[in-house]
Amino acid sequence: MTDPRNTQGEPPTHVHVEKNKQPGWFKALAWIALIAGLLALLLGLSRCNRDDTAAVAPASNDTVAAMPADEGAAVVATTPGAGQASALAGTSGLGTFLSGTEPTPRSFQFETLNFDTAKSDVRPADQGEIGQIATVLKQYGNARVRIAGYADARGASDANTALGKARADAVKAALVSQGIDARRIETVSGGEADPVAANDTAPGQAENRRTELVVTSR
Repeated sequence: MTDPRNTQGEPPTHVHVEKNKQPGWFKALAWIALIAGLLALLLGLSRCNRDDTAAVAPASNDTVAAMPADEGAAVVATTPGAGQASALAGTSGLGTFLSGTEPTPRSFQFETLNFDTAKSDVRPADQGEIGQIATVLKQYGNARVRIAGYADARGASDANTALGKARADAVKAALVSQGIDARRIETVSGGEADPVAANDTAPGQAENRRTELVVTSR
């Protein structure tokens, strides 16, 4: 636009450009978008930190303790609250117990089943007792049992723990071969702990190379 005061027709000395003014609500929207982006970034960083912490967190002792006995090689055979009445000490009383109402758990000692030194094979002479127990367990199909294997005190403790577990597993395998569902039988090791006889004599050692049966539920 020509300056009316410019009578000489000379070009203007300066040009005024009016700035484009943005409405107030547009500026507010931009600030809100910026703040939302910052919050999203902070939330993402926080989640990454939590994931990294969970990935390196060590397993708790409770997880190990809850492992099924068949999956652990060194499980002590102690069964809290498992009584062992003298009248029911042998497995011949198993059927009487299962037909009654006495509370579980209840322990029974095999009457003839023992093992040779450093071995876990069930001897042919002991198959009869295995068959009797299998017959009873078939009659009471809801009963679940735990087989605990033991060793005498000779040898290293770790080796005796492994030997006790192998003996319990051998008894379980014999019962399964008689038609008992493997899921009803748990196996544990008592190692050389809890001897029933002195370990300084050959007869005492033979008695300690034993297995026990615990009825855990009926």
